[in-house]
Amino acid sequence: MGRPIDARGWEFEVETATPDTFVRLGKLTSWTHNPGENEETADTTTFDSEGFYEQDVMQRGATIEVSGLYAALSGTPDAGQDYIDKTWAFRFGEESRGTLRYRHVSQDEWTVWECTVTPGEQGGETNAKTSWGATFTRCGAPTTAAVVTTP
Repeated sequence: MGRPIDARGWEFEVETATPDTFVRLGKLTSWTHNPGENEETADTTTFDSEGFYEQDVMQRGATIEVSGLYAALSGTPDAGQDYIDKTWAFRFGEESRGTLRYRHVSQDEWTVWECTVTPGEQGGETNAKTSWGATFTRCGAPTTAAVVTTP
């Protein structure tokens, strides 16, 4: 039997305006993958169903929500957070789609989504750090890509 994997071992990266250039989303403290988000079904129950419900899935969707701390290292914002906050979040129509890839450090493949992003709330209380977050909504089917390591 396999061992459980650590939640902190997941990596999330977004593609910038420069094709094939990805930046890491840093300072994350939690994430949630919802593979049933935006699912749509059609009721197929008939008299022949003999009182039992039946359905067909007509649409599948998914979201990933990430949360963390708003980060600035030596006055420089986290590259992934900054790209989402200042660039991706202000795109509309076809331009609103971008690319997210994610994987656990134990995996040798990225899961790649074409998706939209919704910026999360930011805030904090007196003795807290400022929060940061985003929700990615998958558009179409996911793909995969090999992890390329540079020597």
